[in-house]
Amino acid sequence: MEHIHQYSWIIPFLTLSVPMLIGWGLLLFPAATKKFRRMWSFPSVLLLSIIMIFSTDLSIQQINSSFIYQYVWSWTINNDFSLEFGHLIDPLTSILSILITTVGVLVLIYSDNYMFHDQSYLRFFAYMSFFNTSMLGLVTSSNLIQIYIFWELVGMCSYLLIGFWFTRPIASNACQKAFVTNRVGDFGLLLGILGLYWITGSFDFRDLFEIFKNLIFNNEANFLFLTLCAFLLFSGAIAKSAQFPLHVWLPDAMEGPTPISALIHAATMVAAGIFLIARLLPLFVLIPYIMNLIALIGIITVFLGATLALAQRDIKRSLAYSTMSQLGYTMLALGMGSYRAALFHLITHAYSKALLFLGAGSIIHLMEAIVGYSPDNSQNMVLMGGLTKHVPITKTAFLLGTLSLCGIPPLACFWSKDEILNDIWLYSLSFAIIAWFTAGLTAFYMFRVYLLTFEGHFNVSFQNYSGKKNSSFYGISLWGKEASKMLKKKFRLCLLSVLTMNDERVFFFRKKTYQIDGNVRNMTHPFITIKSFDNKSTFSYPHESDNTMLFPILVLVLFTLFIGAIGISFNQFNQEGMDLAILSKLLTPLLNQNQKNSMDVYEFVTNAIFSVSIAYLGIFIASYFYKPIYSSLQNFSFLNSLAKEGPKRILWDKIINVIYDWSYNRAYIDDFYAIFFTGGIRKLTQLTEFFDRRLIDGLTNGIGVTSFFVGEGIKYIGGGRISSYLLFYSFYVLIFLLLVIYYFFYFDFFKS
Repeated sequence: MEHIHQYSWIIPFLTLSVPMLIGWGLLLFPAATKKFRRMWSFPSVLLLSIIMIFSTDLSIQQINSSFIYQYVWSWTINNDFSLEFGHLIDPLTSILSILITTVGVLVLIYSDNYMFHDQSYLRFFAYMSFFNTSMLGLVTSSNLIQIYIFWELVGMCSYLLIGFWFTRPIASNACQKAFVTNRVGDFGLLLGILGLYWITGSFDFRDLFEIFKNLIFNNEANFLFLTLCAFLLFSGAIAKSAQFPLHVWLPDAMEGPTPISALIHAATMVAAGIFLIARLLPLFVLIPYIMNLIALIGIITVFLGATLALAQRDIKRSLAYSTMSQLGYTMLALGMGSYRAALFHLITHAYSKALLFLGAGSIIHLMEAIVGYSPDNSQNMVLMGGLTKHVPITKTAFLLGTLSLCGIPPLACFWSKDEILNDIWLYSLSFAIIAWFTAGLTAFYMFRVYLLTFEGHFNVSFQNYSGKKNSSFYGISLWGKEASKMLKKKFRLCLLSVLTMNDERVFFFRKKTYQIDGNVRNMTHPFITIKSFDNKSTFSYPHESDNTMLFPILVLVLFTLFIGAIGISFNQFNQEGMDLAILSKLLTPLLNQNQKNSMDVYEFVTNAIFSVSIAYLGIFIASYFYKPIYSSLQNFSFLNSLAKEGPKRILWDKIINVIYDWSYNRAYIDDFYAIFFTGGIRKLTQLTEFFDRRLIDGLTNGIGVTSFFVGEGIKYIGGGRISSYLLFYSFYVLIFLLLVIYYFFYFDFFKS
């Protein structure tokens, strides 16, 4: 056992070799590296799989023996200051390592197919491998300063991945928005770390918690300052996990490729903030104000994310707001002290949401092949529909992920969300009402996404795009445009062949399908096989994704079906297996107050009936509002009947419009930030620029100009003659005497 843990340092650094080798290959052998670019997916998947197996073995050993392993070495020593680096292996690290690696391996396999046509394929895998390195380094860090280093590396990788197609202005703006928003929280995190070091003199978790506890209990430090430091630490988690009010970056981050959304915006990067709170929870529980604030931010995010997802048309942005809301549940659980429930929901949500994002990516690929690359069209759910018969595997997987997120048993999210909902009743009645209502909203908007995407009739015809210039859906290359041009030419020929069949509208989802030659998406090969762009085959649009994209989806379906079993607590659940042993003195009393070690079947069923009923109510309402519309589009009888219901219907429509505008416009929060923060900063910079240019520069320039003219004047006075100097001297003395006489005469006059 000890021998195995001596090599645990490979967890964060093994995958670092992939971006290094890709970089050296592009520098030394650029032609060969680009030609055989598909082979680089193999080491990426292989190395991360090794880490996954290693992390699983460590986790199994921890379950059997409940040990903690920490190894540190001194990086720099200067007088009383010592900075140590190392790695910490405990239950929290093992759980997050397994989550990161399992989802990461599946996303890499999926990405090999999804990014096959992108000329920046190598850059994508280099970024992804470096991100995995940064994330694994974050969860294995043994002190705060090491966490901050990897925290910033994770932010940098997210900036690069969100702006992967940076030649598109909307993508470059999105990555800048994510970067700037996260800098706000990261600056607070840095101040909090420095403040804690100033008080405790340590960055190490074990020493930090013990010293902080003694300072609180013995009243040896200013409690207000300790609270401020804890709040600053929490601000970093607010930004990274997209919690209110620093959530605005997450929906725009969907401009990156879909595999990025499945990895960093569902299972890893957004989980970093939750990990930070879980790691520092023994510190936060000592300050009730911070725990209440964490719970308050969590419940606000839960409700806000659900309401903003109600009217979104972009499928990925709907899932992004869903991620924001579900992470709010996790943050709320941490604020209540329900440590186990929070981590449990983090795991179940990550697998279910990764499944939904990969399913959405499969649908987006299909839409891109039909309408060309345009996020306004290929990701617009209004233009989708009727996909059930044509993509049955993706549809079934997406439905299971949707039901899991809705909280339908026995799928994964049911077990974790139900546990959080039950704990809320013990914490706050008002929070419980909001959380249960939001559970119904979650079922509503998630089933709305499913119905708009897969049910009804397809809403796009080729004629809608016959007058538009079709852009490539393969991304813009940094390393050449020849392949991209060839693919675009093939796609235009395929599209033209269908457009010229008839003058009437042509829908794909009829019994008759049109065979399209020159398949530009023939990717039935394994994920390490190298193929040319010139391969041709014949198939009909729309079609199911290829095996290398379906395999990760099916594996995530298995996780969604069975991962919830790890949290079932019928009599035999062992609470200590989920605790952090290193922090047991602080966490165990709190956990025992909020959680039960076992639960009988009757109590479980009683608690679950209400939550499942709320979920089914949301599903029923979504089916009522969206399913009938598809069957009545041809005669509009349904819409006409609604329009004739009189004043009550008008009032109802106004209410619906207000809610729709609120949701579609993101609660006007982005507009508020644009006016008061962006506009305010610009006004401040203009004022500062005016002050600097007119006052500071004006004073400096005025002194220079004055000195110049005075010097020029004196130059003509100094002629070198003593008689002239005496004349001017006499003149100055005469003026001085006149002033003195005037002064005395003036005062004597008023005295008299």
